[in-house]
Amino acid sequence: MSETFTKLKELLVSQNKLSAEDITQLETAHGALTDDERVELEAERHRVERSQDETVTMDQYLAALKVLDSVPEGSDEYKTADALVQKYERGN
Repeated sequence: MSETFTKLKELLVSQNKLSAEDITQLETAHGALTDDERVELEAERHRVERSQDETVTMDQYLAALKVLDSVPEGSDEYKTADALVQKYERGN
């Protein structure tokens, strides 16, 4: 792996994000990434972003179901609870 790839991966691990500017700056300083490195870096970046998403617990899900049964449909509270229920049921 190239020095650019190594430094970008370290940056991703330390900051939990990676911008296009970061990539451009390091490519300018240390050389361009290969296509394989670019693909691997993007896959890692998406994995980190997904892992940062909040997971809905069973308790949150059950509480949200109670809210859906007790508040008027269309209210802000209903919409928030519905979003939690949908996320839990999708497996996120």
